[in-house]
Parts: sequence; structure tokens; C-alpha cells
Amino acid sequence: MINFDNYLKASFTVDNVIFGFDEGDLKVLLIKRAEEPYFGYWALPGYFVYPNEDLETAAKRVLYELTGLRNVYLEQVHTFSAIDRHQFGRVITVAYFSLIKISNYALQVSSIASQAQWHSVSTLGRLGFDHNEILRECFNRLKWLVRSRPVGFELLPPKFTLTELQHLYEAILETELDKRNFRKKILSMGLLIDLGEMQEGVAHRPARLYMFDRVRYQEFLEEGFSFELKETRKKEPAKRKISKNLI
Repeated sequence: MINFDNYLKASFTVDNVIFGFDEGDLKVLLIKRAEEPYFGYWALPGYFVYPNEDLETAAKRVLYELTGLRNVYLEQVHTFSAIDRHQFGRVITVAYFSLIKISNYALQVSSIASQAQWHSVSTLGRLGFDHNEILRECFNRLKWLVRSRPVGFELLPPKFTLTELQHLYEAILETELDKRNFRKKILSMGLLIDLGEMQEGVAHRPARLYMFDRVRYQEFLEEGFSFELKETRKKEPAKRKISKNLI
């Protein structure tokens, strides 16, 4: 006869990888843990799933309790189940990720978080648990998305320049893109609306402003596309620390 007690000794957690783009830099939201294990470490906003809730409900609850963020669309990415990934016993975690405009949200910490702060993904150090691995997996997912679906509506301000859009793609792909090829590609998709406006109050030559065509953007989200771009060269090592630190 099977002893089912042997199969009912695992717990589940959820971990949220929230990406934002600010001042030309791709960032991820981290909390500073205020309990063991990994007390004082920066980590992803994550915690245990209640017995009476499903995973998606838990992911949204945990994100709100730890950071104050709510009404954030979360997409499930991967399950991490290494036997020794948690010091307290067998804990399986499910990772979710999202893209948000940093300026649209105010952080408010509570629960096991003593702080909540945005960190550049290019300069991250050692995170708690296996969160470097989880972040790397979600970052790779984001890299795949940027080549198969439009990315930017969730991260850029309503009005932006082609340079700002290119910097976003370069930050995600960790490479420099050919300027002429990028602009030709993005404009040929009919994804942007030329506002007929120019930047104001900038020290350099004002650039033309654009916004996303919501209808066209949604069509691309549903249908997908192949967005292959010509690269000029890889970012300098100082800009690519994520590849080293997330191993």
C-alpha cells in the first residue's frame, strides 16, 4: 500500500520578477529580507502559497504584501524544484514575471521585506536562495519576447523617441543595434504613430516623438512576429555583468 504521507511533505512558493525601464537602464524590483534564511539579502519578492489559494492568486498577493504593487499582469515562466533549494525543507517555487512602467507605481514595503528597491540588472550581486538563477531564466524569457512580440508599451512613457526605444531593446538584448537598421525595421511595421511633435527642454538636438498604435500593438501581441535586428557589437563588459552574476 502506498504511503501518501511521503508525497505530501513539499511546500510551494511563488517568486515575482518585475522588470522596469528607467533612464535608459533595465531594472528589476528586489526586496531586502527581514527574516531567515538569507536575512539581510536582496531577493525577489516571493513567499509561500497558502493552502486555500491557487498559484496566480498567491503571486499577486505576495507581490502586494511585500512591495505594495497591485494590478500588475503576471506571466508564469518556470518552475524551480531543486531538492536543496531551500534550507527549511522541500520547497518548489513557481516564477512569474512582468514588465511595468516604474513611474506608474509607488513602493510600500511590509511583511518580511525591510526594503523594496529597483536595481539595475547589469550590476546585480549575489541574491538569496536560487534567485539569481530564477532572474536569469526570466531575463532569457524577456530576450525571447523582444524578438517575437513588441516590447515597450509596458516600459516606455506614452511619448518617446526612436532613440529611447532603441536603448530599451539594447538593454534587454545586451548588445548595440545598428541605428539605421533598427529604425527602418520598427517604422516599417506600422507599430508607431508619428505625433508630429519634438522633444522640449533638452540640451541636444530635439528628436521626433512617437507613441504606440494600441490596435496594431495588440495585433502583434496576439499574432507574434520575427524581429531580427542587425547588431553592431556586444556591450562593453561593464554593461554585461548580468551574464556573469546570474550564473
